[in-house]
Amino acid sequence: MTAFLTILVLVFITVAIWQMVKIFDLAQANAENTQVATDKDNKVNGYLMLGFLAFIYIITIVCFVKWGDLPLVSNSASEHGPGLDNLMIISFVIIFIVQTITQFLLHYFAFKYKGEKGKKALFFADNNMLEAIWTIIPVIVLAGLIIYGLFTWNNIMNVNMDDDPLVVELYAQQFNWKARYAGDDNVLGKANVRLIDIDRANILGLDESDPNAQDDVITTELHLPVGRPILFKMRSQDVLHSAYMPHFRAQMNCVPGMVTQFGFTPTITTAEMRQTPEMIEKVANINRIRVEESNKLIANGEDALDRYEFDYLLLCNKICGKSHYNMQMKIIVETQEEYDAWIKEQKVFKNSLIN
Repeated sequence: MTAFLTILVLVFITVAIWQMVKIFDLAQANAENTQVATDKDNKVNGYLMLGFLAFIYIITIVCFVKWGDLPLVSNSASEHGPGLDNLMIISFVIIFIVQTITQFLLHYFAFKYKGEKGKKALFFADNNMLEAIWTIIPVIVLAGLIIYGLFTWNNIMNVNMDDDPLVVELYAQQFNWKARYAGDDNVLGKANVRLIDIDRANILGLDESDPNAQDDVITTELHLPVGRPILFKMRSQDVLHSAYMPHFRAQMNCVPGMVTQFGFTPTITTAEMRQTPEMIEKVANINRIRVEESNKLIANGEDALDRYEFDYLLLCNKICGKSHYNMQMKIIVETQEEYDAWIKEQKVFKNSLIN
């Protein structure tokens, strides 16, 4: 009922405004109202163009000074990360140069060639040379970016199985992640959502008759050994999700009914990333804000916020439902020895089933 009354009020307000506009138009019917711009109008608009150009450049300089660091650039934690960052930086630089030049020409010419009484604009109906220049140059630049991008993409996606990558499955469902390790044989067992049996704790639908599934390990935390290639196999139980690991420059859709994959090699452990100057500064800034917010919460009788500590995260980069924001899983990059000790503590699939 409240929603209906709100809509009804908005309709009445709209009708009232429309009627007021009609009354205003009738009142101005006999007044002189020409749509032809005068020299004064053109001059004002010309200077406004220059003013807006100055605003664009000033706000750009301010943004560079205050927020000049590109998001995540320089803290990639995978082997292919620097190549992807270089591609993004090159794209940004080209866009910035083109934007600076074209915006200057656009606004300056609008000022220089503003309308004046008795002055006729000089124009070319056709100029093959100019058209060739502004067609060929973008084609060359874009072709270069596309070719560079394709080589970068191929380097990322071509996982060499001869490097003995660690095979891990990322299983997405509304609204959480599960990780499945392939066990000692490094071969994931067969799985199908139709085989899910909650009563027997077969939460990922593994084929209980498949020998390769018996030593698989299912966890809610993702541990990765540093320096070892990782091959991720990705599945979704319900809707389209997207496995996004920003610090590893990795993202791949998890599609219901099919298996997608992505591979990378972690290069920086969680402990090492926490000690980088950039991360120390970022964590300190976040905790400063949390202290301020905690003081407000305490004043209202609420619990204070926990202190933040950096962790790599696996996120969902698709809006997959009302609790999409909950789809986070901690990623811990550690030494091979630490990883081996952790994986030995995990229960294998055949021992986790409930009879």
